[in-house]
Amino acid sequence: MECLKSSFLFSTPLLPPHRTKKTKTKNYNKPIRSYTPSHEVRRDPWSPHTGDPTKPKPYYLRPKAPLSDDNARRIIKGKARYLSTLRRNQGPKALTPRWIKRTPEQMLQYLQDDRNGQLYGKHVIAAIKKVRAVSEMPGGVYDMRLLMASFVGKLTFKDMCVVLKEQKGWRQVRDFFGWMKMQLSYHPSVIVYTIVLRLYGQVGKLNLAEEIFLEMLDAGCEPDEVACGTMLCSYARWGRHKSMLSFYSAVKERGMILSVAVFNFMLSSLQKKSLHREVILVWRDMVRNGVVPNDFTYTVVISSLVKEGLHVDAFDTFDEMKNSGFVPEESIYNSLINLSAKNGNRDQVQRLYDEMRFHGVVPSNYTCATLISLYYKYEDYSRVLSLFSEIARNKIPADEVIYGWLIRVYGKLGLYEDAYETFEKVKHQGLLTNEKTYLAMARVHLASGNVDKALEVIGLMKSRNLRFSRFAYIVLLQCYVTKENVVSAEGTFLALCKTELPDAGSCNYMLGLYVGLNLMNKAKEFILRIRKDGTQFDGALYRTVMKVYCKEGMVPEAEQLTNQMVKHESLKNCKFFQTFYWILCEHKEDVQIDDKLVTMKSTDKLDTTALGMMLRVYLTNNNFSKTKMLLKLLLGCAGGSNIVCHIIISLTKDGEISKAESLNHQLITLGCRMEEVTAASLISHYGKQHMIKQAEDIFAEYVNSPTYSTLFYNSMIDAYAKCGKQDKAYLLYKQATEEGHDLGAVGVSIAVNALTNQGKHQEAENIISRSLEGKLKLDTVAYNTFIKSMLEAGKLHFASSIFELMCTNGITPSIQTYNTMISVYGKYQKLDRAVEMFNKACSLGVPLVEKAYMNLIGYFGKAGMIHEASQLFSKMQEEGIKPGKISYDIMIYVYANAGVHHEVEKLFQAMQRQGCLPDSSTYLSLVQAYTESLNYSKAEETIYAMQSKGISPSRAHFNILVSAFIKAGMIDEAKRVYVRISTFGLIPDLICCRTILKGYLKYGRVEEGINFFESIHKSTQGDRFIMSVAVHLYKSAGMESQANEILCSMNKMRIPFLKKLEVGSAERV
Repeated sequence: MECLKSSFLFSTPLLPPHRTKKTKTKNYNKPIRSYTPSHEVRRDPWSPHTGDPTKPKPYYLRPKAPLSDDNARRIIKGKARYLSTLRRNQGPKALTPRWIKRTPEQMLQYLQDDRNGQLYGKHVIAAIKKVRAVSEMPGGVYDMRLLMASFVGKLTFKDMCVVLKEQKGWRQVRDFFGWMKMQLSYHPSVIVYTIVLRLYGQVGKLNLAEEIFLEMLDAGCEPDEVACGTMLCSYARWGRHKSMLSFYSAVKERGMILSVAVFNFMLSSLQKKSLHREVILVWRDMVRNGVVPNDFTYTVVISSLVKEGLHVDAFDTFDEMKNSGFVPEESIYNSLINLSAKNGNRDQVQRLYDEMRFHGVVPSNYTCATLISLYYKYEDYSRVLSLFSEIARNKIPADEVIYGWLIRVYGKLGLYEDAYETFEKVKHQGLLTNEKTYLAMARVHLASGNVDKALEVIGLMKSRNLRFSRFAYIVLLQCYVTKENVVSAEGTFLALCKTELPDAGSCNYMLGLYVGLNLMNKAKEFILRIRKDGTQFDGALYRTVMKVYCKEGMVPEAEQLTNQMVKHESLKNCKFFQTFYWILCEHKEDVQIDDKLVTMKSTDKLDTTALGMMLRVYLTNNNFSKTKMLLKLLLGCAGGSNIVCHIIISLTKDGEISKAESLNHQLITLGCRMEEVTAASLISHYGKQHMIKQAEDIFAEYVNSPTYSTLFYNSMIDAYAKCGKQDKAYLLYKQATEEGHDLGAVGVSIAVNALTNQGKHQEAENIISRSLEGKLKLDTVAYNTFIKSMLEAGKLHFASSIFELMCTNGITPSIQTYNTMISVYGKYQKLDRAVEMFNKACSLGVPLVEKAYMNLIGYFGKAGMIHEASQLFSKMQEEGIKPGKISYDIMIYVYANAGVHHEVEKLFQAMQRQGCLPDSSTYLSLVQAYTESLNYSKAEETIYAMQSKGISPSRAHFNILVSAFIKAGMIDEAKRVYVRISTFGLIPDLICCRTILKGYLKYGRVEEGINFFESIHKSTQGDRFIMSVAVHLYKSAGMESQANEILCSMNKMRIPFLKKLEVGSAERV
């Protein structure tokens, strides 16, 4: 502050302190380094202005008049100042002043003083040291008169003032001033009293200062501006504002004009205590008295004007400051920017910021946060990001508030990864201290649909013992409502209620959760509770409550609530509320149909959603007159027919088919027809619900209308297809095309898909051929449908030609197209073309889905290309695609076919770590891998371990093991496994029996084979292989009669006999 520079508050420094040998001293003998001296060092004023200063003119050539005492004093003081400047700016070019010429009397006095270049004489310095030494003695021990006895009569009044001025302790000042007043050379003066006031004020002895001031008045010394200013500065320094203002009033009455330093001291002190009104009053006095303010004055005053709400005066003072040539500080710009931001004056904020940058004033992080909050409020996100780049460029330390705003902006822009990285950066820097930053990140996670991450952030905040505010509970409630966790949401809502009455938004979240989960009893209880608690409703909450009342048919409650909400200003301009009020309150007694009533309310002032809700209520209550009136109103509103359609669909979903048909009938009775889009969507919905009769009725009602065409037919064909009526779908398609209706790419796709699902591939191929030959304009979806249809029909060459035609016609293939073509070429055993399709799909710039990778991996596995399959699986994971259960199953199957059991085990363990639980097919591949690698014991252990995992083994698991034993010639082990199948509650199937019997045949174990056949022949009658093996076994054993008997049976059943089978073929090999 400027007043700290005042000569009343700081004294001139004395001689350097005495240095002992232990004290580290500067080396003054060190040679001075060469540098340019300061601009303050000039030619000394005592040298001639012309000629060579080293060769001055003789005295007789330039005689001068003798100097007076006053003039000599001026010169001596000037020399002292010059020497002081010179010592501070030593250099090789510094000018050394010549000796000052004095009169003999002046020279004599100078030698007697023995100053030797010092500011004061030796006796004055000795007196200063003598009095200062008293500070080391305890109070009351010394006697100032005895200590200063040697100086009696030697110190002039001015010398005593100097000694007094150079003291530091208030006791020394008090005692020395008491001794000073007893000296003959002393005379009362405002100067000496000002010195004492200043020293008392510095140490806070304001009571002593007041006593000295009164003593000064009693002594007849009229206080001047300096004395009064010193007293005011003392009051200001120690926060005695009441005393300061009282004293200031007295000073004003005397007509004294204080210096700007004193005013600055007063203004600063008042502002520190937030006494902004008093700051403004003092400022106005200052302006009235013509005191010229400096930059510090303007800084303090503008800040107080802003905080006092005098915005116009603040900007006027700001302009005055700039006109005076001062560059405003960052704090002034910050106050005005913050003020303009609160008033929503974006242009003024930008102007101030641009002016601030023009003057080179670096904004603080608080200023940047204010600007970011303003830009965020008006959704000017590009400026937010630009400002943040500027913050980084200017190396302004961004604090948690700025990072918090940046996280919000990233969330609004959908840059969720950037928001998360910013949050992690703040956490890493240790700046996470405010709950607002945590909640900003949690809301970003909510916006991205990642509720678990949002809960994780809130959990982190809780672990750091941050207090939960209302806003924190509201965000937590949103998380649980999104997860549909009713128990946790209810607990959070109760915690929110403990803070204070819940807001309408939180109540709406809870009520929406109950309605969404169809917990209507809880919803009604919740509404009763919040109405009892006196919760302030807003438009959204009123809408949700009325939705519940209308769905439950609670008309009296809806009427009561609407009457209560009439006085709410927030609902005054709400069309939804006004519509309900008009129906329930103004015209509730109008039960008769009155056309005047219908026409008296302008339809543009009615809300179609509210009319639709009330229409459904009256339908539920069988109030046909009101239903008809509301139906008329709805049809007169824009989009009213869509509302009626939605009501019909909603009634259909709820199973109230009769009411849906009744409403549709009333609609037709009124001479109104649904729009094509509405009717088509209704038919489509009936198709999804497998209500084909209702769909046919709607179609029959509207099919002859000239405005209904492509969309209408397509929706009916689609409804037939969804209801499994593919024949009717195909017939309707043929009828429409024969009548000349162009069903377009959508209709053709629906028809082809329906025929393909029914297995009528020839009819599907005919439609495809006609479409391609007729050069029908097809889209990507239609081509995809054609290719998929021919793939399932096994017409791989035709499917390939369709794809080539698609590319020729300039239709861009999609990911699904390439995925289907991978299947086409995979089945066609053209893996090079399949790989080419995969690479083209990668070049689209759209991330591939897991299905595309696994499709190609599956074909690699079937072709035995294990290395390529493994590489592609690794690449998929590198691209950030997390394998699912199906992917793991396919890859395990690939390795299992190759017998690489160690890779199968690795994948099996990785699959479980990822949370993908293995099922029966997974274990089947695992068993196959062990059997292919001849690890039969592991395969058998795997089958038995399935039960401990809650998975029952199937016949296929045992068949693989039995087959492996037979191939290895381990017939007894195969028979042992066969016997154990029944212990799992399974009956061996035909495949297992064939495998066992084949083993007996190959290894020539005739007797055992015959016994096995006789044990299974009743359950396997009619099987060609088993009966043929039995014939060979019987003949090998010499049992011709039994062999002929089986042959006769085979002839009767017209089963060909396998002659090429041989007994003991494996042994001969």
